[in-house]
Amino acid sequence: MQSAFLFTGQGSQFTGMGRDLVERFDVARETFAEADEALGESVSALCFEGPDERLQLTENTQPATLTVAVAAFRALGRTPELAAGHSLGEYAAHVAAGTFSLADAVRLVRKRAQFMQNAVPVGTGGMVVLRKMGLAEVEALVAKVDAGVCEIANRNEPQQTVVSGEIAAMDQLVELAPPRKAMKLAVSVPFHCSLLRSAGEEFAAVLDDTEMQDPAFPIWCNVDAKPVTSAAAARDALQRQFAGAVLWFDTVKGMLQAGVRRFVECGPKPTLVNMVKRIAAGAGVDGVETVAATTADEVQALAAS
Repeated sequence: MQSAFLFTGQGSQFTGMGRDLVERFDVARETFAEADEALGESVSALCFEGPDERLQLTENTQPATLTVAVAAFRALGRTPELAAGHSLGEYAAHVAAGTFSLADAVRLVRKRAQFMQNAVPVGTGGMVVLRKMGLAEVEALVAKVDAGVCEIANRNEPQQTVVSGEIAAMDQLVELAPPRKAMKLAVSVPFHCSLLRSAGEEFAAVLDDTEMQDPAFPIWCNVDAKPVTSAAAARDALQRQFAGAVLWFDTVKGMLQAGVRRFVECGPKPTLVNMVKRIAAGAGVDGVETVAATTADEVQALAAS
């Protein structure tokens, strides 16, 4: 049975995350120490103690969530056949594959978050999640919005799509949507839309200055929903991910078509494996196994199996 490892993205963070991993596994403690040293501040304290309002800041959320995901992966001690990460999680997947070091990764995502936040002033952009609506229905709705930039940001699963853009356009989208199907997200950045294109071009220079190796196993990238196997392809995909949509539904569907039947998620919370279950069910694919490796107990049980 072919297995894929999945790495959770932003939005799964919470104060206290990773503490049980550090208490149980030496390699997790070493991972946090490595991240602390790389940033010159305590990622550990941020994860374990918060406070929430500080942890929720994008420039803190991204390195913190990445570190937890990598700590869980390393504590598990398994090498996957392939992997993928949702947005920010793609960086954790590349750390797992040895594309770049954890130290470089936490510095990259800190800069990534800063570039994103600086590109769009707080209060001028937003995101909306649309549930129980098919993609064609969402696309038709987005086409009606004329109050500003309004673009599909995340194709998460058949009946869940996230849209991103200017705040006036997000307000209009909610007004136009059927009742109880649209909800504004509590974010300070309109991720994965054209408002971030110029920031992505600037961030490309940071990626170019980062040492990267060919990944040890294929990483399915967000922007193409296809595996990358070289450092050059990984660098290109991460640059385009800035303003490109996260094609998560397409990624999982592609993995299922390639024969993957076991999915293991590393991160603060098991959000992606739940999406996998719904995508597989919708596609009529049987025999899919999903496993969470997000707590010390889960990691220990899986490592022992």
